[in-house]
Amino acid sequence: QVQLVESGGGLVQAGGSLRLSCAASGRTFSNYAMGWFRRAPGKEREFVAAVSWSGGTTSYADSVKGRFTISRGNAKNTVYLQMNSLKPEDTAVYSCAARRGPSSFYSFEYDLWGQGTQVTVSS
Repeated sequence: QVQLVESGGGLVQAGGSLRLSCAASGRTFSNYAMGWFRRAPGKEREFVAAVSWSGGTTSYADSVKGRFTISRGNAKNTVYLQMNSLKPEDTAVYSCAARRGPSSFYSFEYDLWGQGTQVTVSS
């Protein structure tokens, strides 16, 4: 069974850092791009960051550019989101997703999703 499992969420003070991980299992993720999305209470899901299969191409939402870094592990079936200089408005459930082909900003183009991990940033 294909699974994406996130970890690393938690409670942190504003200005702090967290590192999220997403481990993919159950299949070979060759040619799969990975992305991170988040949903804050009462808001729509939004794109955070994405990385290509090779790890060579990354993209970010303007709201996190310069603070967050997405990367893939050497085995390519793990993706990380390093989050620095966290702000209260970063509070959300963060989910990783996978899609075959190039990375995308659009959540509907991803067909595999993790269960999400809560990130809470206190002011």
